[in-house]
Amino acid sequence: MDPNTSIQFLPGVGPARAKLFHKLGVDTLRDLCCHFPRSYLDLTRITPVAEADAEEACAVRVRILRKRPEARIRKGLSLFKLTAADDSGEVNVTFFNAKFAFEALRLDEEYLFYGPVKPGRPREMASPQVFPVGEAGSLRPIYPLTAGLSSKAISQCVRRALGLIADSLPDPIPDEVREERRLCGLRYALEHIHFPTDVHEARIARERLIFEELFTLAVTLSRMHARTRTLTALRVSPFDPELFYRSLPFSPTAAQRRAIEEILADLTKDTPMNRLLQGDVGSGKTLVAAAACLAAVRSGMQCAVMAPTEILAEQHRETFERFLSPFGVRTALITGSVQAKERRALLAAAEAREVDLLIGTHALFSAGVTFHRLGLCVTDEQHRFGVAQRAALQEKSENPHVLVMSATPIPRTLALMIYGDLDLSVLDELPGGRIPVSTYCIPTAKLPRAWAFVRGLLDEGRQGYVVCPLVREDGDSPPDLLSAEQLLKELTTGPLAGYRLDILHGKLAAAKKEDVMRRFKGGEIQLLVSTTVIEVGVDVPNAAVMVCMNAERFGLSQLHQLRGRVGRGNTASHCILVSDARGETARERLRALCETADGFCIAQADLRLRGPGDFFGDRQHGLPEMRIADMASDVDVLAAAQAAATAVLKGDPALSEPGHRALRESCERMARSVGQRPN
Repeated sequence: MDPNTSIQFLPGVGPARAKLFHKLGVDTLRDLCCHFPRSYLDLTRITPVAEADAEEACAVRVRILRKRPEARIRKGLSLFKLTAADDSGEVNVTFFNAKFAFEALRLDEEYLFYGPVKPGRPREMASPQVFPVGEAGSLRPIYPLTAGLSSKAISQCVRRALGLIADSLPDPIPDEVREERRLCGLRYALEHIHFPTDVHEARIARERLIFEELFTLAVTLSRMHARTRTLTALRVSPFDPELFYRSLPFSPTAAQRRAIEEILADLTKDTPMNRLLQGDVGSGKTLVAAAACLAAVRSGMQCAVMAPTEILAEQHRETFERFLSPFGVRTALITGSVQAKERRALLAAAEAREVDLLIGTHALFSAGVTFHRLGLCVTDEQHRFGVAQRAALQEKSENPHVLVMSATPIPRTLALMIYGDLDLSVLDELPGGRIPVSTYCIPTAKLPRAWAFVRGLLDEGRQGYVVCPLVREDGDSPPDLLSAEQLLKELTTGPLAGYRLDILHGKLAAAKKEDVMRRFKGGEIQLLVSTTVIEVGVDVPNAAVMVCMNAERFGLSQLHQLRGRVGRGNTASHCILVSDARGETARERLRALCETADGFCIAQADLRLRGPGDFFGDRQHGLPEMRIADMASDVDVLAAAQAAATAVLKGDPALSEPGHRALRESCERMARSVGQRPN
């Protein structure tokens, strides 16, 4: 059977169950075979009842001794109880609303019960999973589920699908790569990832499938990003950056100077620059971009700077004007909030080259924006824009130079995969005079002390932020989640009564947001209650404290960005994370933030704990969802897969050789999953 056959035609599925599988991203027989278990229920180790641990599920082999009559607790709830035992002791077992399963259990017969065993005399189990004793010694796959589909049902469907298509699935890993990496074949991997007889078999299958997924990803992204570096007429004349440095009231860091030199060298080539500038919060990426813009403008070109939010775009307009106005560079701002009359004037000025540097949000790449001679495109917070959005801006000119900036440090291998053939500049040095931000995590019970601490800083003339995950509550909001609007009311009538507070969030009108930021920067507002709209771009050196409410609701890298809004002056600053989270992962994430200010370490922890989908946000990073690989824990495999992909594509860039046909088809499927077509 064709692996691309719709799953609804698999015996036992049909249209209704196919809709459930679709929710899991499974539409074809191939998809089903590649819907891998997330873990296994281990029946290889049988634990005596007396030694079972209440904290960890285990398998016990017991004989049914007694069954009690059904007990109706209330309408809709019935309990079914039995007593079972092995040689080490007895266990009382309770099933809830499971009459059929209970009646199927026969007295004086043995079964495997799987679940945690609570201490007591006798011990107790609640709603264990039940298996025939013949399944002892096996691993049962546990799949990602949706309502209406159990792991048992999925497993049965997978077994049928493998029987139909296993022989017609070509291996996408070329023979030479598989042999070099000592990987098992595809059929073995699929059969033993779903139905291993022991942990060793599952590991062999998993290692092969992880490599296959990362190898295919590396080849796919390389082909997507592959392009001939065509010649460009937008060569920038040699530019001495010392002219720029002398105009500054401070001395750039060595890292900034190095990045500027790398960029200027690119701009003078006859092929367009394609460079990623990566730097931690506060490392001075904007200054580097300003130097690049100045070089381009002095060569008779225009520049465009695209930011993800209006507040950041407005901040950039102020910063670029401060750096470039001494050189007569004409800047302008265009966002979705610009009124029609002003917008028409801006567009006319840009087309007539009466504007040298146009700064804006997504409005920059809208159809009406035309440049006279766009030579340099700068994109800030690169990962927040989709591939199509970035391409739309670059299409405003003929092979313009491209500089993308990101304050989200990610591993170099992953950066090169996501951003393709971009060259990489790293700002690994912070400007002098910066004092590290002290970071603490407290429960809500200690908020009164935190507000007293904030009052002390405000009394000293400092300013601060309080960040909430919501603008306002609605019917779907969790009861423990405090909104910015509600918190503002509580603070102004409670612990911060008498102080000058205001609110900032993305739902405010542009004029209101600009007014609030102007008054905050000018010191009229002492404490700003905000959402994550201030995550990037807001620069107020007098801000000395950041309080993050429900901190577990934010990503680690996002919290690090928020923390970067304070500590921008030359005095001590503080970040207070407020969280009552009890989950170990949430606590581990917040501990990581308290222990280090290194953005790279924080990003690594965030990637490891949350995965790339959440890490980058909104899945605009151009990465498909991984079925089995993990971008953080499999980083060594990622590097090996990248190397293997490079070697294969060097010898066969179009994957036209017969031995690469399955790989090409696999890459095309992956490319379609993110809505792109490889070259």
